[in-house]
Amino acid sequence: MASNDFMESYFQHIDDNTELYKDRLREAVAIPSISSDLDHHLDDICDMMEWTKRHIERLNGNAVLKENPLSTAERPLPPILLADFITTTTTNDPNKLTLCVYGHLDVQPAKLEDGWDSEPFELTERDGKLYGRGSTDDKGPALSWLWVVEAHQALGVELPVNLKLMYEGMEESGSEGVFELIREEAKASQFLNDVDFFTISDNYWIGKNKPCLTYGLRGIAYFQVTVQCSEQDLHSGVLGGTMHEGMTDLIHLMASLVESGTGKILVDGIMDDVAPVTPDEEALYETLDFNVEDFKDECKVKSVSNKLLFDNKKDLLMHRWRYPTLSLHGIEGAFSDAGAKTVIPAKVIGKFSLRLVPDQDPKRIEKCVIDHLEKEFKQLGTPNKMTISNLHGAKAWLSDPKHPNYEAAARAVEKVYGQTPDYTREGGSIPIASAFEDATGMNVLLLPVGACDDMAHSQNEKYNVSNLVNAIKVLGLYLHELTLIKGPKPSTCRCVVLTDEEMMIPGAFMRGFNCKCEI
Repeated sequence: MASNDFMESYFQHIDDNTELYKDRLREAVAIPSISSDLDHHLDDICDMMEWTKRHIERLNGNAVLKENPLSTAERPLPPILLADFITTTTTNDPNKLTLCVYGHLDVQPAKLEDGWDSEPFELTERDGKLYGRGSTDDKGPALSWLWVVEAHQALGVELPVNLKLMYEGMEESGSEGVFELIREEAKASQFLNDVDFFTISDNYWIGKNKPCLTYGLRGIAYFQVTVQCSEQDLHSGVLGGTMHEGMTDLIHLMASLVESGTGKILVDGIMDDVAPVTPDEEALYETLDFNVEDFKDECKVKSVSNKLLFDNKKDLLMHRWRYPTLSLHGIEGAFSDAGAKTVIPAKVIGKFSLRLVPDQDPKRIEKCVIDHLEKEFKQLGTPNKMTISNLHGAKAWLSDPKHPNYEAAARAVEKVYGQTPDYTREGGSIPIASAFEDATGMNVLLLPVGACDDMAHSQNEKYNVSNLVNAIKVLGLYLHELTLIKGPKPSTCRCVVLTDEEMMIPGAFMRGFNCKCEI
């Protein structure tokens, strides 16, 4: 646990170096590491990795750029950065805990003409907010761990735990190669094998002011349905009214998936495996710091419709977090430029996805979706050709907010913010959380440091200066709070999971390690 003297000097050091941290983030944001366009930005992602590697080495950390397992000569992918700060200067304790932090250094595309108020790759400060692509997703939070290390070194304080870092450059495009690397690095004597806890800061608070810890994520199943009616685009004036148009078929198929006005999923079988709400779970929603009217502002609907699907906090958050949803994303191949073009598209591709919840299997969801679309297409009686593809999928993830890893983070948050965090689930998907747990058996903590209105993936993405500063404070104290965890070093224990009967032994559950070491 951090002493009061350390906290005071640590906090002061962070405050005194705020301008430095902003300058560093400005350098990082200036690198357009856009992973969705590797033809033009692969070098930028590699530059971002090298930039980070140089900072790690400047701080005397060990860093290596691992070749992406899925990289080929025909389609090269950016490397994955593995680094560590193993503290052995004053002690050489084999039982010293090891924390691994994950972050990503790639970003979404952004252009000024998309609606930004300033150049997206030039960090711009306005009213205490730092605007720029990647400022909050995820360069600001991910790089904060380096400034935590730097602050400890400046104060002459050894890191209380061993720290490992994994930074990737393909998160915004499906984390290609990362899951394969995790499985390899989790093997005996490899990089992840001695990790006791994982932490990810790649999601956000549910409000603007109160911090939270996140213990659940929805999964995803992303589809595209293609309808082809001809070999090439055709003139609607010449051939309209003579043929079966693919766009008409596709619009019907897309509309058959979800009910307008209610958001109800119309695909049979989707809701079959959704767990019922328990009284304990329902009670968690009552105390959450969340305002429906503020949420309308954050969603940017207040000036348009001033309506949401639900008008009360509990129903709104439950449908955002713990129920599946289906969203329509767009149509590829259709005319979408400004002006008028009288074209009958030869082939159109509809994009949509479902967010999944615990107990839903992406493979079973895929079958439900295919069965539904094939049934709807058959009823149209059209001679056109339809194909369905599942682009990617991931299961939902659910952790235990009473785990010692979460308790350590909660204590750190309370010392910085003066209040206990909310415990939330998240509507989005971070498949890497499940990947770490599945490969290592160790607990994963989601520790968001950005506010709900940071607009990740959108125009005018920003990171509050106060969030930047307090993130470095929270992350630093969290390292110290981890040292209060008692019991065996989790990564050295490879016990089989406790049975239900063993879980009933007094103290077994609260040890939090899900093993037989000390019962």
